Amino acid sequence: MAGRFVRASKYRHVFGKPTRKEFCYDNLHISRNAWDTNLVKVNPEYLSVNWDAGGGGAFAVIPLEERGKVPDQIPLFRGHTATVLDTDWNPFNDRVIASSSEDGKVFIWEVPEGFTLHTDAEEPADVHPVSKLAGHSRKVGQVLFNPAAENILASASGDFTIKLWDISTGQSTHLLKHGDLVQSLSWNAPGSLLVTTSRDKKIRVWDVRQETPVHESAGHAGAKNSRTVWMGEHNRFATTGFSRMSERQIALWEPGRPDPIGGFTMLDSISGVCMPFWDDGSNCLYLAGKGDGNIRYFEYENDKFEFLSEYKSAEPQRGIAFCPRRGINVHENEVMRAYKTVNDTYIEPISFTVPRRAETFQSDIFPPATGLKPAMSAQEWIDGKEGLPPKIDLESVYEGTAPKEVQAEYKPKPAPAPAPAAAKPAPKKEEPEPSAPVARGPPPSMKDQQASISNMASKFKDEDPEDEEESSDDDSSFEQVQRPQPRGPPAAATPAAATTSAAPVRPEPAKQPPAQVKAPVREPQPAAGSNNDNDNENDDNNTTTTTTNISSGAAAAASTSTVESSLEEIKQLLERQTKLISSQNERIVQLTAEVDSLKRRVGSAAGTSQDQSERIRQLELELEAARGD
Repeated sequence: MAGRFVRASKYRHVFGKPTRKEFCYDNLHISRNAWDTNLVKVNPEYLSVNWDAGGGGAFAVIPLEERGKVPDQIPLFRGHTATVLDTDWNPFNDRVIASSSEDGKVFIWEVPEGFTLHTDAEEPADVHPVSKLAGHSRKVGQVLFNPAAENILASASGDFTIKLWDISTGQSTHLLKHGDLVQSLSWNAPGSLLVTTSRDKKIRVWDVRQETPVHESAGHAGAKNSRTVWMGEHNRFATTGFSRMSERQIALWEPGRPDPIGGFTMLDSISGVCMPFWDDGSNCLYLAGKGDGNIRYFEYENDKFEFLSEYKSAEPQRGIAFCPRRGINVHENEVMRAYKTVNDTYIEPISFTVPRRAETFQSDIFPPATGLKPAMSAQEWIDGKEGLPPKIDLESVYEGTAPKEVQAEYKPKPAPAPAPAAAKPAPKKEEPEPSAPVARGPPPSMKDQQASISNMASKFKDEDPEDEEESSDDDSSFEQVQRPQPRGPPAAATPAAATTSAAPVRPEPAKQPPAQVKAPVREPQPAAGSNNDNDNENDDNNTTTTTTNISSGAAAAASTSTVESSLEEIKQLLERQTKLISSQNERIVQLTAEVDSLKRRVGSAAGTSQDQSERIRQLELELEAARGD
């Protein structure tokens, strides 16, 4: 039966839904720079895009509500003297964004109040940075804000270093030295550790404030770029990369462990880099490939990634970004939303939705999301403080009220699931009893047999919960659920109570000859004489038990013997029914053949006698009656 179980998951049927072209962000000039970056970043208010602009580097910011074709001339965020390589939004201020460039600088920007792309000016005024962070000697390829501390930013440069900045003061606070070019980086949820991948094929986990790696191991062996993402509040991180044979791989890691958990898993042989994204609400990992239009998603459970599904598209993407959970549409059961580039000319939103028709808030698929309040200030983080930022209850967002703050340690309550029948007895609905697969109506003798079978089966339908386990694949796990420990009946239990209890104790029955097992079914006796019957059965089955001390184990043994004998009778009755049905089917075949033979004779003869016609009518009536039975 183990092969029939289907892994239970609320996100098993999540599907990606594309957006119609007129509701995408069109007429864009997305950067064609070959640097390995995501090109786009998004928060619940704005979308940033690395822009293909002459005369220095620039990027564009698009308000999410301004869908459709953008104007030919839009205000750009200009200030870099070379191509912009990466941007990142401040997780606690939707109007603050950081950018990095080939000019070796990191700039901090603030989106103006009431910012829009649709202006009346022929040449819209560009936006300028509010602060500049200088200190790297070569191009800066990645920037990433700390997810828990306010105003802490990490920047990775071609000078083989990662600098930590306090953007409120513009000062560099820490320096992480690598032996080669950093290809990707990711924070853990409290913002105390940073995982990096680099061109030397090493994976490192840094205690940032100590400026030392606490974990270093060999990563993917391929020559192409590898990526990493920390899996939220789990003490795990995932990496994507390539094997020596240029096959795309995924791996799950634990800090301090030299090898990946379960080894490297091959995905396919496509040449594009896999961009990983983690959703802490659903415990799902999304993988978007560069150069192809597919987005795979996996659910993390029991230290492995369980494949859920794949969003397929004929339009390849070069860059992609996922919106924070506080910006998803809870009214449409949306659990994630991605923004992918298409043909370097427009950006298409993709909504990942759980297919439900409920009219109320679905709390089981929407645990609290990280809000806009940091866990600590920049100085507190520098001094060594740790913690998770407060979260907001998405039900308040659903109702349109002010976001309700909940504790960071809050864990969602598991969705209510029906308990196994043997674990907690409950009133059972009437279910159709097993019967022989007969046609419109069984003969009287078969009805009697069915009634006898139903009566005997209904007495013991609570004995074995496997029928209920087979009835619903969705309630089972990918591992077979163990049957709960049964509870024994009271010491002075009657036979009626023993047969109707939720889970009677089943000791190992003594080996008996077949003649003793095939005992007739005992009907429940009145309560006044129940103890005497139990004594007689104990004397027959166990000579070492005295008649003055009736134990619960003896009563259970008697119940077991009764069940076995009843099941034996049911089996015999089913065999007789099967034989009866077989004989009826043979009779139907014979009658059909005889009718067809007479019809052929009648058709070939010149005339039809009255006797032959009468014989045909009799056979047809008999055949119809046999089919009706």
